[in-house]
Amino acid sequence: MGGRPVRRSAREGGDASRSHARVALREDCGVDFDAAGLLDGLSSEERAARLDLLERLAADGVSLEELRAAVAEDRLALLPVERVLGARYTATEIEQLTGLEAALIIHVRRALGLPEPGPEDRVFGEEDVAAARAIKLVLDSGISEVSVIELTRVLGEGMARFAGTIAGTFADTFLHPGDSERDVALRYAAMAKQLTPATTPIVASALAAHVRESARRGIIGRAERERGHLSVEEETVVCFADLVGFTSLGGHLAAEELGTVATRLAELAADVASPPVRLVKTIGDAAMFVSHELSPIVDAALELVDAVEAADLPTLRAGLAIGPAFSRGGDWYGNTVNLASHVTGVARPGSVLATQEVRDGAGEHFAWSFAGRFRLKGVAEPVALHRARRLPEPGDPPTEPAQSPAGRGRRSSEPTRPRAGRSRRRGSS
Repeated sequence: MGGRPVRRSAREGGDASRSHARVALREDCGVDFDAAGLLDGLSSEERAARLDLLERLAADGVSLEELRAAVAEDRLALLPVERVLGARYTATEIEQLTGLEAALIIHVRRALGLPEPGPEDRVFGEEDVAAARAIKLVLDSGISEVSVIELTRVLGEGMARFAGTIAGTFADTFLHPGDSERDVALRYAAMAKQLTPATTPIVASALAAHVRESARRGIIGRAERERGHLSVEEETVVCFADLVGFTSLGGHLAAEELGTVATRLAELAADVASPPVRLVKTIGDAAMFVSHELSPIVDAALELVDAVEAADLPTLRAGLAIGPAFSRGGDWYGNTVNLASHVTGVARPGSVLATQEVRDGAGEHFAWSFAGRFRLKGVAEPVALHRARRLPEPGDPPTEPAQSPAGRGRRSSEPTRPRAGRSRRRGSS
């Protein structure tokens, strides 16, 4: 017969190449993954995909102990992402490179809300080396270590939420039905390598914008210059808003649907918080706002109630109080903050309830009705509260009349801690 060459399809050639590559990888790593128990309980397709992934990781320098731990914790598919993000240095090595003490490097990592490593654990990447140099520069400028840790702790809280959101976005975008571990691992690693650097300018831009806005709002007058620090307390209007019955929804909605409700509330809260009103935080079913001006924050509360109703979310209620409060670590504290929270707790669903001082300061801009006097936790005397509404437009039906003094006495006799359910709303606006 003639010496006619045998022709192979591209697929056959590719399969042969991959087979030779797998043999080479297996020879390089010298590990019997089957004997190591890393392929137990898998179907033939799952087994082949995991074997390929294990061989790739072993060839990349991942130890058998690391592979065992990843399989046991069901995170083998994410191990390549960890490799892309680069945990190459120990705290001791970073100290040698930057001059920042290893103990402080570990303290900073703990303040970020991350697990505390040992001095010789390889959990730090190139970004951590750059961060250590930056922290040393900050300390050398005169900022105290205590302040650095406080800043780091606040940063960690925000970054934890940001990272969690990124992970969820990755899953929604790049996770496909029927993916194998190898499919997920290679796709996620490729996307992490491409997209992670792109988040750096986004984070830097957001930080710069917030610092600029903080500087614009800040006041350093003669009194502050004489004291050598900013005012401890300042007159502040505080507003809390929460979704009524959100907790009980847990028995009827899936966790994903609850998360969608909370996310939508956060979006709406951010929409209504335009200067001078500032959104401090959202936590699940609640949002907190502050302002140094009365009318804008009352208007924002009313707008949020309407927006939540239009979005077909559970009904919102809001409470406002004004008085001394102080800011620390991105949050606000003081009796005024507690009072606003308690006012929210007695508000009727769909209403905005405010203290007498808020009503007096913003009175002419809104329609008000007296809601009664309420016994609130931590307040010795019953507190007069008023319900805010928008001023009626021409042709609108009349608003409900203010309540009589008799109503005031009845409400002030309410118990300090209303019971759950219908009785909790009794005496609210």
